Amino acid sequence: MQRTALTALASILLLSAAPALADNGADKAGAPAASNDKKDSQDDKIDAATARPPIEETASATSHSINVRGSSLNYKATAGTLTIRDDDGKPTASVFYVAYTQDGAKGGATHRPVTFLYNGGPGSSSIWLHMGSIGPMRMRTASPTATGPAPYTFAPNDDTLLDKTDLVFIDAIGTGYSRPLGKTEGKAFWGVDQDADAFAKAITRYISLNGRGNSPKFLFGESYGTTRSAALAYLLHQRGVDLNGVILLSSWLNTVVEDPGFDLNYVEYLPTYAATAWYHNKLANKPADLPAYLAEVRAFAQGPYAEALFKGQDISPTEFDAIAQKLSAYTGLSVDYVKRAKLRVNLDRFRKELLRDQGRIIGRYDSRFLGSDEDTAGEAPGYDPSDTGIAGAFIAAAGDYITNELKYKTNMEYRPEYYKVGETWDFHHAIINGGGQKSNEAAVALDLAQTLRENPHMKVLSLNGWYDLATPFFETEYDLNHMLLDPAARTNLSFAYYPSGHMVYLNPDALKSLRVDVSHFIDTAAPQ
Repeated sequence: MQRTALTALASILLLSAAPALADNGADKAGAPAASNDKKDSQDDKIDAATARPPIEETASATSHSINVRGSSLNYKATAGTLTIRDDDGKPTASVFYVAYTQDGAKGGATHRPVTFLYNGGPGSSSIWLHMGSIGPMRMRTASPTATGPAPYTFAPNDDTLLDKTDLVFIDAIGTGYSRPLGKTEGKAFWGVDQDADAFAKAITRYISLNGRGNSPKFLFGESYGTTRSAALAYLLHQRGVDLNGVILLSSWLNTVVEDPGFDLNYVEYLPTYAATAWYHNKLANKPADLPAYLAEVRAFAQGPYAEALFKGQDISPTEFDAIAQKLSAYTGLSVDYVKRAKLRVNLDRFRKELLRDQGRIIGRYDSRFLGSDEDTAGEAPGYDPSDTGIAGAFIAAAGDYITNELKYKTNMEYRPEYYKVGETWDFHHAIINGGGQKSNEAAVALDLAQTLRENPHMKVLSLNGWYDLATPFFETEYDLNHMLLDPAARTNLSFAYYPSGHMVYLNPDALKSLRVDVSHFIDTAAPQ
């Protein structure tokens, strides 16, 4: 499914385990099994030792200080849980979060901006943004090459935005330490609308618990987190929480998958293919200015290329040849290969074919990453080197940091991601002004558009990596440019681009630019 941004991690981190239990069953040499009374006793011990999320809200607060761009910044880190409830007041889930709040902020905490951050999946915790982006501490990686094994470098982050806004990182239910409570099942939260409702409850609970009702408020989501943000912004608005701004990093705003016969995806991917070919020196005449070059590719993609694909099998041989020549020039693939693909090169084929002559595959989350397969004859790469190259560092950092530095104690396991969530996700979504109807797929850009109409002061910033093949930037531009906003509302929408992949912040230079862009955005959306 090419339009998804599912993380592909297999590791699950166990921060602490329940004490080992004695084996009270049958003797391995054939002795009689234990009595029912003995079995009941063992079951009681197992039940008592089972790791459970807390119903009562918990919090571990620690004090810290870092030097940010030459100035000392004192802050409090709070690792804790928020209990969300159903309409009858029954607790249904315990939501884990880590909040960073600046000490002695000008004007006090009640008027200081607060930003709620999360990753996506569906089924990912927030550790990628938490450990690698704009928090006060940051994991150093070797991007765009694989990061080596431990010891890792997890150190103060000079590019943190904590001097500009308080930061609250939230784990989706089923991930991190967030869990359903009692008899409530995880699937009650695993869907577009169910998830947005849970996050709306968690955020409003945090606001109420910490007296932040009068603080400027922002959402910052990555990948499926942008899907969440678009739906969540409208839901919060309906519940009386108006946002100052929404920050979309590597967006996925229309969950319709690629199907045979539907050609829009090929158009949307072409500019990122071209950026990738440019980076890997696969263009015959490599232009010096990448952004200017990509403007040219965009024009071809939405013009002659889209028109050619629309004609299907009725395209003339002359036009077919001309389009194949242009596609070859932009993608670095041979004319013959493009023709055999009928002008439609899907993502897996592009990742395998571009550097086949060098025996290399390229990354999906970041096409600058290189890897190698068992052989070079296949149609698709066997893995994503931009995923496997950084996963271990982030997972190790989360385990050590939350437990030892933030002093959060529990016998539960921390789940960097939880596959069951993505496997059972309900993509049906309530249609805006649809009288309760639901669509089979979520086109949540429509939710974001309606929020911009009803809350004309809210601003939206779209952050994009040139080399992101998971959520290509031209796809995001298409979705956001089809919100059918009037001219006044369009001025509240802005874009920024970086020489990086899906996780823009892995590139230290790109992170510095991102920090400047987001800082300016916050100043504009919430002037002090």
